[in-house]
Amino acid sequence: MKTSDFYYDLPKELIAQTPVEPRDSSRLLVLGRENGEIDHKHFYDIVDYLNEGDLLVVNDSRVLPARIFGIKENTGARVEFLLLNQISGNKWETLCKPGKKAKIGAKFTFGDGLLKATVTDVKDDGNRVVDFECDENFFATLDKIGQMPLPPYITAELEDKERYQTVYSHELGSAAAPTAGLHFTNELMDRIREKGVNIAYVTLHVGLGTFRPVKVDDVTNHKMHSEHYEVPAETARLIEQTKENGGRVIAVGTTSCRTLESVATEYGKVIACDGFTDIFIYPGYEFKVLDGLITNFHLPESTLIMLVSSFAGFDNVMNAYNTAVEEKYRFFSFGDAMFIS
Repeated sequence: MKTSDFYYDLPKELIAQTPVEPRDSSRLLVLGRENGEIDHKHFYDIVDYLNEGDLLVVNDSRVLPARIFGIKENTGARVEFLLLNQISGNKWETLCKPGKKAKIGAKFTFGDGLLKATVTDVKDDGNRVVDFECDENFFATLDKIGQMPLPPYITAELEDKERYQTVYSHELGSAAAPTAGLHFTNELMDRIREKGVNIAYVTLHVGLGTFRPVKVDDVTNHKMHSEHYEVPAETARLIEQTKENGGRVIAVGTTSCRTLESVATEYGKVIACDGFTDIFIYPGYEFKVLDGLITNFHLPESTLIMLVSSFAGFDNVMNAYNTAVEEKYRFFSFGDAMFIS
């Protein structure tokens, strides 16, 4: 299967630049896995498609305001730092622009001195290893001075940082939001629970690799990035209970999906555990856990549209995407949603 098979033509004006208000007023395309039938709804209608005894599995990862701007000591040059991975303590792997201003030994200050940094190493891929210093908690400082690392296709400024967080976000560590969850409000989640639907949590810290394009012609030659996940014991218990009682396990987002399928692939079923996953799901993959998926509309030729095509069928998904374009749905992170069952 070729990467180009997953291309679709998307007018630029359909790329959502800002989130809708309220969150659950976004549109919802409902797609049947078996017959490919399509219904057009709003996200608050998701309750009508959930049954008592179903289980929603959501990713509770919280996005770091990981984009910070430093002033280089001696020269006053302004350099953008994007925090990628916490190595240990306040030592981070970062992406710096322009990199030539951030050589080993270079020192920077951020937020009028609230945060200081020294570049200690340059990795083979050009990323910098940086030691940060601050008087108070590092993450509290980051919250004061950092900006959300919005995807490159969003050029509008985000007025409220919380709009790039899910209402149930809790575990700090993502470089990008698990965007399928952005449509939920606390009130909608209450309505879902009142219907007898359980909600369980996993954590997968989304890396910037989620935006990396597939650069090979043959899909099977693509190498996925690795991301850290955690599955609590209560989530494993609820999944087993749901399956035993004939309910459906529905993942909210491709990150929740990848977490569950990674664990089931490694251990034969979902158990309490944590680790790293680089699972790549594309057509031909046999799902071990999922019965339903709530997801956004993804970039052409991306690993995410490949995953969705694997779950719902290539022809069904490409038809649904082309229909969404015709119906002028909003695409990508702040866009509309799809429910597949």
